[in-house]
Amino acid sequence: MRTLTALLCCLFTLLAHATTEVAGIRFQDSATIGEHTLALNGAGLRTKFFFKIYAVGLYLPSRATTAAAALEDTGAKRIDLTLLRDLSARKFVDALDAGLEKNLSATEMAALKPRITQFTQTLLALGEAHEGTRIQIDYTPTRGTQLVVAGQDAGAPIAGAEFFDALLRVWIGAHPAQDDLKARLLGR
Repeated sequence: MRTLTALLCCLFTLLAHATTEVAGIRFQDSATIGEHTLALNGAGLRTKFFFKIYAVGLYLPSRATTAAAALEDTGAKRIDLTLLRDLSARKFVDALDAGLEKNLSATEMAALKPRITQFTQTLLALGEAHEGTRIQIDYTPTRGTQLVVAGQDAGAPIAGAEFFDALLRVWIGAHPAQDDLKARLLGR
């Protein structure tokens, strides 16, 4: 009986510290935003011209294997990036803008323009982020979207689920930043 108890304790300890690793970056299998507990849906590597740009994980309240399921979930969500190289805010904003334009209609872009501007201004104020910097984009229904850089809130929260979902479509939308990354974020 003692052996079984010891074995179960070890198993629970291992499960409590379960992680997924991408390019040397570890993503915990669960995350908490306020009182919301999220599960790691998937994680992958963003590359460009064979350069590793960042590792990214997607946290959702429950598993989703399709973009539609992830976007339809009305609960808290997190996009968790760790930079694998120095990156200027301007380059990140340009890539984000391009991704939004590819995945949103002109009407959606116009409706979200003030919030996109607020978010990009917050990013641009950061200047340059260095290799190893952790950037989280958190969404909760009560607070909206909050940018978190190196564990600190950056800028004011941005209201509306549609804004976070527009950002999420950059990675898992119809025209994602990278097809294999979309598949990994959706746990495929």
